[in-house]
Parts: sequence; C-alpha cells; structure tokens
Amino acid sequence: MSFPLLTATAALPAIGAIATAAVPAARRTTAKWLALLFSLATLVLAGIALARFEPGGARYQLTESHAWIKDFGVRYELGVDGIGLALMALTALLIPFVILAGWHDADPSPSSQLRSSRGGPNETKPYRWRPTQGFFALILMVEAMVILSFEATDVFLFYILFEAMLIPMYFLIGGFGDRAHTGSDENAAAQRSYAAVKFLLYNLVGGLIMLAAVIGLYVVAGTFSLSEIAEARASGSLSMATSTERWLFLGFFFAFAVKAPLWPLHTWLPNAMGEATSPVAVLITAVVDKVGTFAMLRFCLQLFPEASKWATPVIVVLALISIVYGALLAVGQRDIKRLIAYASISHFGFIILGIFAMTSQGQSGATLYMVNHGISTAALMLVAGFLITRRGSRLIADYGGVQKVAPVLAGTFLIGGLATLSLPGLAPFVSEFLVLVGTFSAYPAAGIVATTGIVLAALYVLVLYQRTMTGPVKAEVQGMADLKVRELVVVLPLIALLLFLGVYPKPLTEIVNPAVQHTMSDVQKKDPQPEVEAAK
Repeated sequence: MSFPLLTATAALPAIGAIATAAVPAARRTTAKWLALLFSLATLVLAGIALARFEPGGARYQLTESHAWIKDFGVRYELGVDGIGLALMALTALLIPFVILAGWHDADPSPSSQLRSSRGGPNETKPYRWRPTQGFFALILMVEAMVILSFEATDVFLFYILFEAMLIPMYFLIGGFGDRAHTGSDENAAAQRSYAAVKFLLYNLVGGLIMLAAVIGLYVVAGTFSLSEIAEARASGSLSMATSTERWLFLGFFFAFAVKAPLWPLHTWLPNAMGEATSPVAVLITAVVDKVGTFAMLRFCLQLFPEASKWATPVIVVLALISIVYGALLAVGQRDIKRLIAYASISHFGFIILGIFAMTSQGQSGATLYMVNHGISTAALMLVAGFLITRRGSRLIADYGGVQKVAPVLAGTFLIGGLATLSLPGLAPFVSEFLVLVGTFSAYPAAGIVATTGIVLAALYVLVLYQRTMTGPVKAEVQGMADLKVRELVVVLPLIALLLFLGVYPKPLTEIVNPAVQHTMSDVQKKDPQPEVEAAK
C-alpha cells in the first residue's frame, strides 16, 4: 500500500493540535513553537502532494478509500483534483503565517488572574487554564478539518467536516477576540459573544438544510461516493427527477452560500471578522470561507448539473448584488477590519459569478481568485492587525501620517491594498480579469455590472490608505514603531507571492485548468464562440 499522503497531510495538524493543547500552562513559548513546527511540517507534505500531482492525469489523484460505516454506505474516501489541491496548498501555506502573526494574541493580560480561594482579597494566582495553548491548538484543528474537506470525495465525510470546523472557529471568535475595542471590557465580551453565536447559528442552519439534502441524495443514489455517483450517471443507471435534483441542489447550495458568504446570507461575516483577532479573521475569510465556494464546484455542479444550469440566472444576480453591495458598504466603513470584511463579500461575489458563468475562463478565474484572494486578504489583514495593535484602535479616524513614522508598515499596507483592488502586476488581477472575460462571453450585461466593483474597490482602498497613512502625523501615532523582524517574516513572503503569481500564474493555471475542463464536462457546457463578421 502506498503512503497515505492525503491522510497524513490532514492528520499532522490534528496531532499538532493535541500536542500543543497538552503543553503545561507555564510553557507558552513551547506551545507556540510546537504549533509552528507542525504547521510547517504540514506545508512540506502539501508541497510533496503538489510535486506528485500530474495535471494531465486522472481527475482525482492520490486517492484513498476505506470502509467506514458499512451499514450506511459511508466510506473514508479521499482524492484531489487541481482545484482541491490548490486550495489545500493555500491552507497549508497560510497557517504558519497566521500562527506567527498571532504570536502574542493569546498571551494572558496582566489582569488575567484568579483570586486564591485560601488567600486574602488581594492575593492572586495565575490562570490555571492555558489560553495560549488553546488558541494555537484550535488553529491547527481548523487547518486539519479544512484540508480534509478539500480532499473528501465522500459526501457524508465532507458534511461531517463542513459542520465540525464550526466548533473550533466558534471558540476562536468568542474566546480570543480583538483587544483593540473602543468600549468597556464587558461590552467587548458581549460583542465577541454576539459575533461568535451569529457565526455559529447561520452556519448551523445552513448545515442542517444540507443534511436533509445529503440524506435525500443517498435515498436517490444509494451511495455517498462521488466516483460511484459519476459512474452511475455515465452508465445511465442513475437518473433523478428534475424536481428532485433541483430541491437537492438548493439544499446543498444554501449551505455553501452561507459559508461563502453570498448576499443576503452574508451578515455574519463583518461581525465575526471585526471581533476576531486579525489572524483569526484571516482564517475565516482566506481559509474557512473557501470551503463554500470550493464545494459549489465539486458538489453542486458535479452532482446536480441540470439544476445548476437552472439556477444560474438567479445566482448570477445574487453574485452581482454581492459585488456591488459589498463594495459600497466598504466605502462607507469607519472600522478598518469591517472594511476588509465587506471588501471580501464583494470578492466572493466575483468568485461565485465566475463559477456560474459556466465558462472555462470564468471557472479558472474563480479558482485562481480563491487562491489569490486568500493571499492578498491575508497580507492586508495581517498588516492591518499590526497597525491596530500598535495604536489600540480599529477606527480609521484615529490614524494619520503613519507613513512618515513607519514607512515599511505603510508600504506593505499599500501593496496589500493594491492587490485587493486587483492592480495589474499583482496576482488578483489575473483572476479577476479571467472572471470578467468569462462572464462577458456568456452574460455581457452581468459583466458590465461587475466592472463597477473594480471602480468601487479602487475608491475604498485608496481612501483607506489616504486617511490612515498620509497627511499630518497625529499625536497618537507619533511614536509608532515600524514592522519588526517577526512581522516582516509574515508579510514579505505573501507580498513576494502576490508579485510572482501576478506576472507568472502558469504554475497555478496548469494545475487548475484540467479540473475546470472536467467540471465543464459535468454540466455539458462549452465556451461561447466569438462572433466574427465576414469581411466585405
């Protein structure tokens, strides 16, 4: 039996989470380094999977299949196509930077003490629980579940992971919130709790509706295996009534649209990103939310091709609303992190638009957008987090003239912002361009509306930079320190990737394009042919 590479890639961070959580309370630094080492080892395994993957080979590679719950036909089946592999590699790449960026985010504050049950009123002792260990263990556990969800080719296994990742995310949002809060400690705790509960409830409701659809799929197909369902469709032994397929599609799509997030199911995201620490905000939008858009490609289009085409006009409209609505609200934000959250809603609209344009350019662009958005949002949000930590405020109005006292911080913030608005030469431009080309060829009117998102992106990014980094130096930022070595180690590789993939995206497109062709074949769609007038 060959080495189970996919299982190992997901199991390693899970083992790291257990090991990190077990570190004694006083050994916080040990826990941090242990979590970082496990995340780097996971990145190595993801790199090996990239090296072993053959873009022109079978659709699903590095496959594993074992019986799990025989009575219900549930199997432990794994396999990656180019899309799943790219997102798995993105997850493994970002987690070490998330850990480094959050190096001190879970350190107990001086006030984090408990009164001794035996001593006097002024006698205190340190917390006996381990917040630092818990913080990094939860991050590794999220990584394990997300990676395994990109690998799962059994619908039931995917559903379990889709729901289970909500638990560690709930505790990361509610238990380790942003310390740069303008209100009292009690108000900050209430806001964190509200954001965490809202995140959990929205996604649980979507998951419960998906569970009904998963059960319905099993009743119709008699299996949860993607490969078996595909074989049954090809042989003609599986046929779904049109109404049945459409209802099942809606059950799956609703859950994925909540996680994506797609308007009007998006309202949990600004709260969650605003109240979470900046590294956890990156985990939400650059990693966890990608499971929703990935699942639209892998499950909605592959399992329900007719229903996907039937629902396309409505989904395209919802995606356009997300693009414009998210960008407009980003323009009006006063909170830096909420601005980035609404910008992400706009970007997810582009991703979903590319998926349901049903063209190879659109779907290739959507997949590239998932990867490039993850890198660019991580760069911008993490630098914003460093800025907020120094000043102690998320409000844009509390900044001004930062570039004069911290030029490296301001420069990296600018590059992250320019990537967010898809400046040519940076990675998101390639993906956004492909999405728009694919959309114009199929739905010209939708393509025209989508371009307004580009204009609005330039507005909210440049206004954000102008108000925080330029102008007179405010007294509160006069002594602000520039980026330190650890922070540069976090930011510079991400910027280098944005530049590299902006001028040379071929390594990524070679992996993604064959998988996109398989998806196009699933829905039996071909790219529209350009109309060329005959020469007179």
